[in-house]
Amino acid sequence: MSSTTDTTTGTTSSTTTKSLRGRRWIDDWRPEDLDFWNSGGERVARRNLWFSVLSEHIGFSVWSLWSVLVLFLGPQYHIDPAGKFLLTAVPTLFGAGLRLPYTFAVAKFGGRNFTIFSALLLLVPTVYIAVVLKPGVSYTTLVVGAALAGVGGGNFASSMTNINAFYPQRLKGWALGLNAGGGNLGVAVVQLVGLLVFATAGATHPRVMVAVYIPLIVVAAVGAALTMDNLTDAANARGAMRRVVRDRNTWIIALLYIGTFEQPGTSRTWTPK
Repeated sequence: MSSTTDTTTGTTSSTTTKSLRGRRWIDDWRPEDLDFWNSGGERVARRNLWFSVLSEHIGFSVWSLWSVLVLFLGPQYHIDPAGKFLLTAVPTLFGAGLRLPYTFAVAKFGGRNFTIFSALLLLVPTVYIAVVLKPGVSYTTLVVGAALAGVGGGNFASSMTNINAFYPQRLKGWALGLNAGGGNLGVAVVQLVGLLVFATAGATHPRVMVAVYIPLIVVAAVGAALTMDNLTDAANARGAMRRVVRDRNTWIIALLYIGTFEQPGTSRTWTPK
């Protein structure tokens, strides 16, 4: 296993390209090779997994943030129940749309690089909320904030794509399950954080919610920068998307996936009058 800084052979142009690319690129990655895996590959993969989980976890929390924030929007905000339902639905719509480009971004920019970027991007909706969320704010401004929170939904796709490349076939189920499970827990955790804020700071301080998450976002981005790696051989398979779309099993699984999310989604979007 070697990174670009360890490479001493090759053409001048190749060396120049690699040096411009940065230090955290791994050129030789063979997870299916047991000797390679046992001599350090597993350690590298696990190190990348932990901060991938953290970034994805916070992404899910930010994505679900408005399902909690609407509970703080009392009569002084002049928003009816239908308006609150829309505020919880908008992040889901935008997050779902971002998952496709986020999937392809890992091979284009590198898993470490895109994890840093996608984590820092979570500062946009949280800082936005911290600035604008107060009585008297227009409903349109709140809808924009809800749309910005959709970036948290894209993190799942890039995180899963990245971790998939680090693990051998025999361990992909465990690694991806842990990555997905740890990320999805962010949906539940943000509800608990909301209850804690509600119980301690009261119903008139919704911005305390983002005050909790902004430092965590910074920690996730810095941690990814310090510990994660990019894989040189990561690539988007040509024609793979067309083959997937043409496979009827894809649509069957998609329908099942919608079913598994229907109940949690309904629960999250329920708000009292």
